[in-house]
Amino acid sequence: MPYLFKSHITKILILLPLVSGFSFLAAPLFSEEIPQSEEVIDLSLEGTIKYAFKYNKDIQIQEEEVKAARAGIVGARSIFLPHIDVDSGYSYNDSIIRFSPSTKPKKDPGIFTGYRNDFQFSLAAKQSIVNGGANIANWKEAKLNLRVQEETLRAKKLDVEFEAKRLYYGLLFAFETERINLELVGLAKAHYENVKSKYDHGTSSKFDLLQSEVRVSNYIPGLIKAENNVDLISAELNKLIGFNVHTPIRPTERLRCKLIRIKEQKFLKEAYARNPWMIIKLLGIDVAKWAIWVARSTILPTLEAGMNYGFRSQNLGNMFNYKHNIWDAGATLKIPVFDGFYTKAKVDEAKAKYAQADLSKVNVVDQIAVDIRQACLDLKQSAAIINSQKDSIKEAREALKISEVGYDNGVTTNLDVLDAQVALSQTEQNLAEGIYDYLMARASLDRTRGRQYLKG
Repeated sequence: MPYLFKSHITKILILLPLVSGFSFLAAPLFSEEIPQSEEVIDLSLEGTIKYAFKYNKDIQIQEEEVKAARAGIVGARSIFLPHIDVDSGYSYNDSIIRFSPSTKPKKDPGIFTGYRNDFQFSLAAKQSIVNGGANIANWKEAKLNLRVQEETLRAKKLDVEFEAKRLYYGLLFAFETERINLELVGLAKAHYENVKSKYDHGTSSKFDLLQSEVRVSNYIPGLIKAENNVDLISAELNKLIGFNVHTPIRPTERLRCKLIRIKEQKFLKEAYARNPWMIIKLLGIDVAKWAIWVARSTILPTLEAGMNYGFRSQNLGNMFNYKHNIWDAGATLKIPVFDGFYTKAKVDEAKAKYAQADLSKVNVVDQIAVDIRQACLDLKQSAAIINSQKDSIKEAREALKISEVGYDNGVTTNLDVLDAQVALSQTEQNLAEGIYDYLMARASLDRTRGRQYLKG
């Protein structure tokens, strides 16, 4: 009986009493059925990112912030346009002053002393002419805020895109690790069957047989762990893209990469120009500058003009004629003299925030430089591993064949074959890890440089 079959039967026989003994305890906790697996879904990296964008709540919230910022520009711009109001009303006056003029007036004098039944209708227009520069500053701030919100949205998309890449590349790496472990177990089983056949014919020792059998057993946990990693990363990826966690996913791409030339200074220059957080900090300095103007405006003169035109009469049906119309126009100039040092305090506060914004920008500049350096070092390290391992796989496979032929001919030992199997598996694993690390370094570099896989 093959070793694996015997081993699994033994484990089942050992665990069966324990499982049956605890079944009455487990039933209430796991009464719900696990959802059945759906049809396998083929998924590309681009599709993963699109789904992640579609279902990510942070992106949806930030999109609403952008809409609010656009509305804020309209609100700030409204101060430059005249504000027009229409008023109408009625009041009953118990006591009014009456007089009879000696001559017929051009207009009904009652309009100046009031009516018992007083109907009113007026059209008022008001325009701010000078407001100490606050109107312009608020408008500039609103425009800058829109750009800040747009860059924040781009930053959130870069973060979500990076997470999608991490899980998608992680799934590719998990599948490759599963394949490597499955191949190792297959090689070990095939060698065990070969040793067992030789042992049955008296050409192999009991030690070789037991040694081969133990190696197969030792490789099983690694395969199980690799299979579990595939399931776990698939569940995390499903959660990110809004699928049921039990949905089986089949990546349409393979774990491979194309090496790029590392130009750290070029990468750094691009990051300073395109990194959204860098742009946000620069915009924050401009916002703080205009905030100083807003704070200073409270001590500067303001000028406002206005005009009213309306009708007032005791007869609603005869109100709209030249005898009942009234109008007035004027302008108001306000010159602040002393506000208890309120303006000085607000200006000092705004200047402090301006200095804080500038320091914050310097901090981001330094962090970007560190992130670019880290990404470049990771790229160099991963590229070195890839270059050292990709050619070694062919040599490791050749060494394994030689060891197997040598063992069949009595030239090499059983341990030589087992070591050659491990060497091949380790070389493939090192290459897979190197490619995964290189892909993640590229993803980190793209995020720092502000490069999106998907535009928009």
